[in-house]
Amino acid sequence: MIEWNAEQYSKFKKERTLPAIDLANSINSENVRTALDVGCGIGNSTAVLKRRFPNAEIIGADNSDDMLNAARKNYPELEFIKLDAEKDIVNISDKYDVIFSNACIQWIPDHRLLIKRMMELLKEGGTLAIQIPQQAKHPMHRIVKSVAESEKWKQKLPVSRTFHTLTEEEYFDILSELSDNFRMWETAYFHTMPSHQSIVEWYKGTGLRPYLEQLGDSDRDEFEKDILTQTQRYYPVQQNGGILFRFPRLFMTAVK
Repeated sequence: MIEWNAEQYSKFKKERTLPAIDLANSINSENVRTALDVGCGIGNSTAVLKRRFPNAEIIGADNSDDMLNAARKNYPELEFIKLDAEKDIVNISDKYDVIFSNACIQWIPDHRLLIKRMMELLKEGGTLAIQIPQQAKHPMHRIVKSVAESEKWKQKLPVSRTFHTLTEEEYFDILSELSDNFRMWETAYFHTMPSHQSIVEWYKGTGLRPYLEQLGDSDRDEFEKDILTQTQRYYPVQQNGGILFRFPRLFMTAVK
C-alpha cells in the first residue's frame, strides 16, 4: 500500500483544488442533503463540497491516516472517516445524494465494479461525480516510466506503477449501463510552475511515490535528479521564466 504524505501533497493545494471546484459546480442539484467524498485526501475537496452545499451533511473518507490527520486539522468543522474504497465501500449501508471523488479512483483497480458500487450508494436521483487525471495523455508519466525502466534503474525498481484508468470509450459504456443521464468531458489545466523542480515536487506527492518507496535515500535523490533532467528537456521555459504545465483531467457525472 502506498504511504501518502500530506505535507508533500499540500504543496500544490490550490492547483489540486481547482478540478474539485469544477466537479462540484457541475452537480445539477440543489436538494443535496448528504454527500460522501471518496478519497478526500487533505480535506480540500470536502471543503469545496461543503461550500457548494452548505446545508448538507458532508463526510470526507480516505484510507491514509496522514491525509486524514491533515484534513481534520485543516477543517475541524467537517467530518472525516477512514475508508478503503477498494474493500470497504461495499459494506456501507447509508445512501447519499452525492458520491464525489476527485483524483482518487486512478489508484483503485477494476473501475467497472468500483463505479457500479459507487452508484449503489446513491439515493434515487442522486449524482455520482468523478474526476481523474488523464494519465495516458500526460508526458510526465512517460518520463517517469522511461527513467524507471532504463538500464540504470530497472533492477532497483522491480515494481512498476500499475495504471487502472480506462479509455473514455470504456467509461462511456460503464456509465451508459448504469444511468440514462450522464456526462463526460475533459478539461486541460494550464498551471504556471516556477521551475522544473516544482514539477518534480508535484509528482513526489503522487505519481512518483510508488517508485521512491522502493529506494534508499541516496538512490532516491539520484532518481529524482534523473527525472528532473528529463523534465528539463521536455518542458521549455516561457518568456516570463515560468514553466507551462499542462494537466488534462477527465470528468464524469451520472444520475441514478
